[in-house]
Amino acid sequence: MSFKVALTGGIASGKTAVSNFFSELNVTVIDADIVAREVVAPGTIGLEAIKKYFGSEVIHSDGSLNRDLLRSIVFEDEQERQWLNNLLHPLIRKRMQSLEKKSTSSYSLSVIPLLYESKQYQLYDSVLVVDVNEKQQITRLMARDNSSKAQAMAILSSQATRAERLSIADDVIENSKDLHYLQHQVINLHNKYLSLAKTK
Repeated sequence: MSFKVALTGGIASGKTAVSNFFSELNVTVIDADIVAREVVAPGTIGLEAIKKYFGSEVIHSDGSLNRDLLRSIVFEDEQERQWLNNLLHPLIRKRMQSLEKKSTSSYSLSVIPLLYESKQYQLYDSVLVVDVNEKQQITRLMARDNSSKAQAMAILSSQATRAERLSIADDVIENSKDLHYLQHQVINLHNKYLSLAKTK
């Protein structure tokens, strides 16, 4: 069983850039967002359960999930959202655990945006938080998604606060400067995790 690191951070904090740098160092990176798509791919029990519960209108003609429609349904209804979370979270967790077990690198890095909210941080050897101030988050989010300031602020307020995320951190990557500075921090942490993995 290899050493397991969980990576989290608020929206538009730079989690993808950080995980890409770790990936370039031949670290197994497991991304919860990608796994979340895999567990509802055509032919999966996840998609079948969604179709049975919400009806075939949430399925595209090619058999794939109509994410936008499903998102709008559950966004309006707390009970429906709860049902969906109860279905998906265990499927995602199980798939991630299986990928972590198959990891061939000295340690694996699991990217989990809602790590604080889901309390999954207790399952990892170390928690790494990508931190950026909220002003930068809003600017980046507006640029990335072409959204308004109000939309960006609404997304931010629906997530854990910066203080909450930092409260579970064993390590923090500060992402307010350029990519070179970001990469430098990743390399330092990579060396740290390699030595922690050896002693585990």
